[in-house]
Amino acid sequence: MSSGPAVPHAVWVEEHPLFDFARQTLAVAEAEVRKLRHDNLEVLSRMVQPAVWLLVFGRVFSRLREVPTGGVPYLDFITPGILAQSVLFVAVFFGVTLIWERDLGILQKFLVSPASRLALVLGKSVSAGMRSVPQGAAIYVLALLMGVHLWFNPWAMLAALGFVGVGGALFSTLSLIVACVAKTRQRFIGINQVLLMPLFFGSNAIYPLQMMPRWLQLISTMNPLTYLVDGLRAVMLRDAHSLYGVGFDALVLSVLLAVLLMVATELYPKVIC
Repeated sequence: MSSGPAVPHAVWVEEHPLFDFARQTLAVAEAEVRKLRHDNLEVLSRMVQPAVWLLVFGRVFSRLREVPTGGVPYLDFITPGILAQSVLFVAVFFGVTLIWERDLGILQKFLVSPASRLALVLGKSVSAGMRSVPQGAAIYVLALLMGVHLWFNPWAMLAALGFVGVGGALFSTLSLIVACVAKTRQRFIGINQVLLMPLFFGSNAIYPLQMMPRWLQLISTMNPLTYLVDGLRAVMLRDAHSLYGVGFDALVLSVLLAVLLMVATELYPKVIC
């Protein structure tokens, strides 16, 4: 007995909900990345801060011999931390675009579109991760010129870019949550200022955990930037080792990103209230 004409595989794939979700997510991500492609000055300005930190802070503190870096030169030790810092400092202000889109009426159009809320949030997070990749490439080049002993294993370099992308997506999603709660640019900037310094100085970006007091070490284990720096340090430097294991670092960042995406998806429509 015939059960009707067979559905071509390509048609079935295009009509599958997962394919539709992926298409919506990539459309949002592509629209966000396109903004950066048309603003080369923003790309260049993002390179200034990490360059200054490496050239000034890294050079000055490399003269100190009291920082226990495990035999790694301090300039080498700080390079992954500065990369993670640059990802954090850019991504944490990503949420202000959500407030601008609401004020311009763009957000309301997104919310009445067929795209799911998760696709809208995930698309923005993916775009933030992609926008962080040029920073990673630029810091690799600068660190090489400064004589940092980088590990040029192709898989390690891909892993480093992967950590950068996940880190950018994670902190941008956190920024979207702050924007949904703050709802105004003034509150958003104020909350970010409160979050930014504890995240940075409460991590192992510029000094090892063993230099911290015990209470700060405990807090640092709950800081996602600590795991981003730890993973980057292990895959970027030839002689450095991960404190927690690269796989565990990646797992912590991925799970936290998934949790933040769920929270941001729930709060996303409330920014217009």
